[in-house]
Amino acid sequence: MSGAEPTITVPSWLTGTVTATHGEAGREWLAALPARAAAHLARWDLTPERILDPGGSLSLVAYVHRDDLSPAVLKVGLSTPETVHEPTALAHWAGRGAVLLLDSDPAEGVLLLERLHGEIPLRSLAEPKAMLEATSLLHRLWVDLPEGHPFPAVRERIEAATATAARLAEGPHPAAAEVRPLIAEALETARGLADSATESFLLHGDFHHGNVLAADRAPWLAIDPRPVAGERAYDLARLALDRADTLIGSPGAPAAVRRRLGKLSEALDVDQDRLRGWTLFRAVDLALRALAADRREDAELHLEFAGSL
Repeated sequence: MSGAEPTITVPSWLTGTVTATHGEAGREWLAALPARAAAHLARWDLTPERILDPGGSLSLVAYVHRDDLSPAVLKVGLSTPETVHEPTALAHWAGRGAVLLLDSDPAEGVLLLERLHGEIPLRSLAEPKAMLEATSLLHRLWVDLPEGHPFPAVRERIEAATATAARLAEGPHPAAAEVRPLIAEALETARGLADSATESFLLHGDFHHGNVLAADRAPWLAIDPRPVAGERAYDLARLALDRADTLIGSPGAPAAVRRRLGKLSEALDVDQDRLRGWTLFRAVDLALRALAADRREDAELHLEFAGSL
């Protein structure tokens, strides 16, 4: 890369999401973000094209090109227990069903990725077609865990949700108190599922239509994994929650939810009862995260979805 030092502008949406979820630590990370991005542009001899706005909820995403003029994406993310193993998962998939990892600096949370068509998410398709493509892709991502892998078990996600629920119960969040029995049921169900699981694969961890983009070397590829080790129904449950607003807003919502679970479980040969249980947990987990970030409308939507189960 040559010429003047690039100007790195942090999208306001990224600033808002990071400060809402990580407070002072998030503000410190944001302050150092432009310098960290500029350092890796120079280190990998990258020329910036533009910063994606809004980009990621926990990452700065920039379109760049390499010294051979090939397009790529620079992703500078805030490392969390959920995101820290993203490069390891991407390296293990090696482009099979997921975006290709070109280079990484895990200690700094910086990835250099294959360029996909960020303006064309799977969500741009009609729901039936999107679900068909999603299930086909998800099946490719469920692979055996590498020996000595670092990926956390699904149980750690349950423990994190339990801790969040406990914090909210002590804080000024009346919605959490109103639905305490539903939250307790979801957590208890998840613990029982984790105890009785008979399989463990590498899971994407956050697989939904918005995390699948159109690509050149394949029709669709997954991005932004939050990898975990666990049973397939846990991963499929996040997909079951996609476009929750449309599903909940339809006539006969509980029946519509049951039909979706039935179709997804059949498509991927996953036990429907276990899928229902994990969907209950993941809906409540999303609601708890939304409450913690003071996103009341999102929380209410996912709690309503959970109640329909």
